Amino acid sequence: MDRNVILDPIHGYIDFDQMKSALFDTPQMQRLRRIKQLGFSNLVYPGANHTRFEHSMGAMHLASLFLKILRENKDSVSAVTDYDDLDEIVVAALLHDIGHGPFSHATEKLIEQYTRKSHDDVRHILTGTEVGDVLNDHGFAPSRIAKHIAGETSVSQILSSEIDVDKMDYLARDMHYTGVASGSIDYMRLLNHLEYFEDKLVLNAGAIRAAEGLLVSRYWMNVSVYYHHVSRISETMCSRACAYLLENQIVHPQEFARLDDTSLMSVLRNDTGFAGEIARRLDDRNLYKRALYTGIESIGLNNIFAQRNRTARIEAEIAENARVEPEAVIIDIPSKPAMAEMKALVMTADGMKKLTDTSLFIKDLESVQVANWKMGVFAPKEHLEAVSKAANDFFEIGSKPKTKQFKFSDILENE
Repeated sequence: MDRNVILDPIHGYIDFDQMKSALFDTPQMQRLRRIKQLGFSNLVYPGANHTRFEHSMGAMHLASLFLKILRENKDSVSAVTDYDDLDEIVVAALLHDIGHGPFSHATEKLIEQYTRKSHDDVRHILTGTEVGDVLNDHGFAPSRIAKHIAGETSVSQILSSEIDVDKMDYLARDMHYTGVASGSIDYMRLLNHLEYFEDKLVLNAGAIRAAEGLLVSRYWMNVSVYYHHVSRISETMCSRACAYLLENQIVHPQEFARLDDTSLMSVLRNDTGFAGEIARRLDDRNLYKRALYTGIESIGLNNIFAQRNRTARIEAEIAENARVEPEAVIIDIPSKPAMAEMKALVMTADGMKKLTDTSLFIKDLESVQVANWKMGVFAPKEHLEAVSKAANDFFEIGSKPKTKQFKFSDILENE
């Protein structure tokens, strides 16, 4: 079969066959060229304009490398219950982001809320589009690929687990395009020391140092890029503007989910109300400012994470107390601080252990990431003082002892 290559700045030459070339050329994959991997992070890091399309190719490449390594290790292959479907995981890696909405995570929750589909639920995309035609023409069942992307098979752990090819690629790629120098990810060592044990993808002890490197990269990307206050403000502004579009039926949820970054901004700009105002602010980088930006230990309100589903009501209450319009207050309460990679299992001479129990360095990262968690209340510059006072009062800032210490296990308790 004829093979082609494409030059990638992260992995060098990536080869692909005619079937993958046909998938590249479908409208559904080409749409990913118009969806930025990092949303609005280019407002902080001007080079962060890479797309979901590039990342999808990179994940496909790493999945191919791992598949080759896995097949050379007969014992590990035999431990996979659905090993007959190993070839499908490379295709799934290429298509795994096909369900993402515009600006990636900025619209993810809204799409789930209005369509009842997560970005990993892509059955409707794979079965009713040109992608499905290509898969069927080359002997791949769209329903099987969809199961891998949804994480419903043991093989899918290659793509979606504590340490997987998806994370390896997007971390390396995001570091490259933002210019954040936080070391390098030794993905070849990780791939060579990942194996299946009792149908579970685990690391062996030879990969601990490489896993530490990956977690350091993840930590620095969290504090420098993913949770940078400008990124959080701009994405939250975009999310509120999109909620306005959906609540006022300016755009249908199914249509909204199919938009890309460019078409979404066009819809926002054409709006004559709140969404249009937010679009102009994003275009001009005239962002809301931090009226309140604080960590867990400063908040007097009990169980701040339980408030994540009622931010609209909190925004309205703060706006009323500040005597400003409701649209002048935007709240961002990030999820509980956690890095999934820390839950990876390591096969040691003393048996199976969690990664955090094999590395004191990684153990220390647990408490550090909690200390760096921040929630924000944002407002236009002209309302900053009033909103700041109202927000501080609502969240009872400073009402409990500053010396109180939080353990990581406390943060991860069920709400």
